[in-house]
Amino acid sequence: MPPASVFDQILDFGNRADPYPLYAELRRTPVSRAADGSYVVSTYREIVGLLHDPRVSSDPRYRPDYPGTDDNAAPGLPPSFISLDPPEHDRIRRLLTRHFGPPHEPDRIASMAPDLAEIVGSLIDDLADRHQADLVEQVTYPFPVTVICRLLGVPREDQPRFRRWADIIISTIDPTTGDFATRKRRGDKARAELGAYLGELADADRDHPGDDMLSELATEDGPEGRLSRDELMSNAALLLIAGHETTVNLISNGVLTLLRHPEILQRLRRQPDLSARIVEELLRYEPPVQFLPNRTALDDIEVAGTTIPRGGEITLVLAAGSRDPEHVANPDQFDPDRPANEHLGFGGGIHYCFGAPLARTEAQIALPELVRRLENLRLASDPPPYRPSPVLRGPRHLPVQYDRVAPAPAAVGREQRKAGRRLHRV
Repeated sequence: MPPASVFDQILDFGNRADPYPLYAELRRTPVSRAADGSYVVSTYREIVGLLHDPRVSSDPRYRPDYPGTDDNAAPGLPPSFISLDPPEHDRIRRLLTRHFGPPHEPDRIASMAPDLAEIVGSLIDDLADRHQADLVEQVTYPFPVTVICRLLGVPREDQPRFRRWADIIISTIDPTTGDFATRKRRGDKARAELGAYLGELADADRDHPGDDMLSELATEDGPEGRLSRDELMSNAALLLIAGHETTVNLISNGVLTLLRHPEILQRLRRQPDLSARIVEELLRYEPPVQFLPNRTALDDIEVAGTTIPRGGEITLVLAAGSRDPEHVANPDQFDPDRPANEHLGFGGGIHYCFGAPLARTEAQIALPELVRRLENLRLASDPPPYRPSPVLRGPRHLPVQYDRVAPAPAAVGREQRKAGRRLHRV
């Protein structure tokens, strides 16, 4: 048996805790081949070029191994906008953006900040009667789940129900869990079930709309009309999953990194405004999304002396690109004081992360609160156990110990605390 390629070693769960030496080895060959024949691109300049190249498709229907129609298959949903190319991608993204951010809702995320602080504060309050915790299970997972449920208008108590679907869908982007056709069938079934659940919520919202995003998508007609029911179901499923899964990793990786760099943790305790710079450096240094698989070349593409042929499958290794020494000095050093910090933590091009403003805000609020209120915070084990996925890489559990939970800031008013607790129980 031939030795495993560098990329195959990265996929190996045994290297999940620290894949970065392997990424450095991978960058020696900017375009390499994986065992399945796909082209793996690992250097910053080449990744950026392909993220902006219209000859690179995100639509899996262009894959040579895309499964044919099965008359016995259960009816599925259309692709979400993340798996479409222009112009279909652009139309759906515009319709979604009308209800999420600028120019139509410029203050939506910023106005959530008091509620976000209250949610994470309430979760930290719940740790006050103990001296150890699993921060993933008790803070960094329930926090973004509560936020995305509130934003979309999904009942928070349904979390165990949609978590099962989310786990299945997330597993299907892991290339180690079977061939593409098998993964697609498994993911399509889970997406259809999750979409049907969200479709029922949207139907109820048409009769009794609220101020949440799902209600607005179901009822408001803009210049381009509205999403079809199937499009709404497919894209709401994407927003629900992507709206919390990646943020869990961002905050969990953030706490872990700060505990491994106590001098920066202490700076953040003294200077909570440092959180914006810390989050940007985390997105470069420990990104929640390690690589983007399932891109297809629509034509022959020359990349760093290698020709990726038409129909070739492409994987863009964002985590390797963001630590490319040709792009950034001292790439393996965690340094929130970097004067310039262009990274690939949210991807790039037309598929730049839709939820980036919300993820940034959640992390910038959660990290200072955790390190300030959990006094003498320390790891109970290092490395912690990791999630299975090599794509969405982050701790599965984060066991920590602390001396006590400091009280919440007096600046948080009574009405804010009431509002936040209502939001926490949505």
